[in-house]
Amino acid sequence: MVRVLFVCLGNICRSPAAEGVFQHMLEKNHLTDKIECDSAGTSAYHKGEPADGRMRAHAKERGYDLTSRSRPFIAPDDFENFDWIVTMDESNYLNVIKLTANQTYRNKVVRMTDFCTIHDIEEVPDPYAGGSDGFELVMDIVEDGCHGLLKKLEFNR
Repeated sequence: MVRVLFVCLGNICRSPAAEGVFQHMLEKNHLTDKIECDSAGTSAYHKGEPADGRMRAHAKERGYDLTSRSRPFIAPDDFENFDWIVTMDESNYLNVIKLTANQTYRNKVVRMTDFCTIHDIEEVPDPYAGGSDGFELVMDIVEDGCHGLLKKLEFNR
């Protein structure tokens, strides 16, 4: 079983969107017995809360159901339990990297945009303080990145 963890700041917008999109792709491709996913935040601001209502609405318009509850990233447990730790932006990438000096763990940490093939962008921007266009952009980037990640995982099997 390959385990993927998506990480953003509060775990209420970007990482639950990635988790929902990726889970949908796994189900559609009959891969839930081979790959599983979860999401977490580098902060515990929203621990136990569902994804932001605006993010859920934009995801639902595209056929995705965001059901996860926010939880903080837990070191070293998440490093041990996941094969891929996919961060949404540089700040969260660095925050996760700082949680360990173990090179094996560090090698698990990647950026969502590393897997994008359509969008030439460095980060998945945080839509929390913005409007509808920001949430749509996040969905576009997350779909692109999740598609690329799934292709990578299938290729490596």
